Amino acid sequence: MTLLVTHHAAAPEAPEPRGEVSRAVRGRLFGGGPARLPRAADIARCSPYGEDLQLALHLCYELHYRGFAGVPDTLEWDPDLLRVRALLEHRFESALRHDCRHLPDVDEGLAALLVEPVDGTGVSHFLSSRGEPWHLREYAALRSVHQLREADPHLWVVPRLRGRAKAAMVAVEYDEYGCGRAERMHSRLYADLMTDLGLDPSYGRHTDVAGAELLAVSNLMTLFGLHRRLRGALVGHFAVLETTSPPASSRIAAAMRRTGAGPAAQRYFDEHVEADAVHEQLVRREVVGGLLEEEPALAPEVAFGIAATCLVEDRLGDHVLRAWSRGESALRAPLPQPPGGER
Repeated sequence: MTLLVTHHAAAPEAPEPRGEVSRAVRGRLFGGGPARLPRAADIARCSPYGEDLQLALHLCYELHYRGFAGVPDTLEWDPDLLRVRALLEHRFESALRHDCRHLPDVDEGLAALLVEPVDGTGVSHFLSSRGEPWHLREYAALRSVHQLREADPHLWVVPRLRGRAKAAMVAVEYDEYGCGRAERMHSRLYADLMTDLGLDPSYGRHTDVAGAELLAVSNLMTLFGLHRRLRGALVGHFAVLETTSPPASSRIAAAMRRTGAGPAAQRYFDEHVEADAVHEQLVRREVVGGLLEEEPALAPEVAFGIAATCLVEDRLGDHVLRAWSRGESALRAPLPQPPGGER
């Protein structure tokens, strides 16, 4: 039997390696790498939140999305790559579970998300109060690594839910995908935002400049989405995103208007202020509530999903704010100037 190997025209270029593990994985994708893939001992030496491991995991995960230019589609289910991916996932998940071992119950975890910090810290507060055009461009470039997929990793949980949880999840996702209109899909709105900011909106274009902190945010949702055993964690993750989005989006929308970013840049965040305020109630009551009504034993996993999402988002926020407070780029390499100079 002859296997038909296809390549996606829209597939991104593979990012450059950041260590021996990611170099070996990348080499396997293109058939010209080291003689062997990483072993358990190699991966155990990697920092679970570090550049090498997080990029290697990103390389494995992207095969389940659009793949990479020049990489055969058949490698998506390559047994050797899947073995390595499992080792990478185990290292990452073990660190997350250790660092999130003191879990509140689900209600406490969700309630904490509704409390805004008194001192107004956080990336969205920075952007709202003193963000400059270059800060907004860096923020948009970083988030593009996963925002141009929008809700794709969350859809994997739909076949694993039942009843109220499934119905509500699909209802929220219907909005994320533009209610059936391609020009209103949130990934399309994000690409338009990037264009307004003078950024290349191509899928995967900015992965090379995104550090491990952002890759961990992106990898977390794929980890939760791909594994049925982690369906509770995915629901917890989803609840965090929908609960925290409206206030943060409101502040960033204000920053976009203040800096004259353009109507498309403003529209993306304005859309999320209104839509996610409704989504938050639906997710809390129907997705989380429905899941725990059907499967109450998953409550610790929902709590873990909430805690792990907050952990990786806080690490990203801390990294970005440390760099910006020093007047430095939060990216691995500065962005090129937009056409006509900085806006």
